Amino acid sequence: MYTVDTPDPGFVCNVLWTLTGDQDGTVASIDGNSTFTVQEGPFTPYNQLTEAQVLGWVQDALGPQGIANFEANVQGQINSILNPPVSPENQPLPWSNP
Repeated sequence: MYTVDTPDPGFVCNVLWTLTGDQDGTVASIDGNSTFTVQEGPFTPYNQLTEAQVLGWVQDALGPQGIANFEANVQGQINSILNPPVSPENQPLPWSNP
């Protein structure tokens, strides 16, 4: 987390986060960051922040659609690992000599 000393000492202005998905041992993740300019509610000193509190901020910043988009991205990565897409292969022309 990144902090600045205004409006309060240790004000969290940016949170780097990782969303990880695991489907039967197949793991994928996506990284992101959330920026904060105004903290709603009472100020909590940095050394008293909890993981749940900061995760709540990130989830609020992303909103339900943002969370769903990131979850779909991770699930898509897992699906591609479990069922790799078929890639076309470049073949020599059948009438050319090898």
